[in-house]
Amino acid sequence: MPEGTKTEARGDDGFELLLDVPLQVSVQLGRTRMRIQELLELCQGSVVDLDRLAGEPVDILVNGHPVALGEIVVVNERYAVRIVSVNNPTERLESLR
Repeated sequence: MPEGTKTEARGDDGFELLLDVPLQVSVQLGRTRMRIQELLELCQGSVVDLDRLAGEPVDILVNGHPVALGEIVVVNERYAVRIVSVNNPTERLESLR
């Protein structure tokens, strides 16, 4: 069977093959900078201040690149993220560069 025929049979030029590719999704609550000395002084009960206010949107990253903003919620006693906005496709492509 000619190769072009296989592609047509799959539809969307093989795009369906990409749907099973695993991606690393993470949520970033905030950031901070500290000196090595401060890092070494951390212990149980220490508090690390972040650069975000409580209730501010968190970054949703895919493979380390920002793709959306969300808010932290609790579902069945587990933390979850509700997506509040998704970057447009152009912004998502730019973040990959």
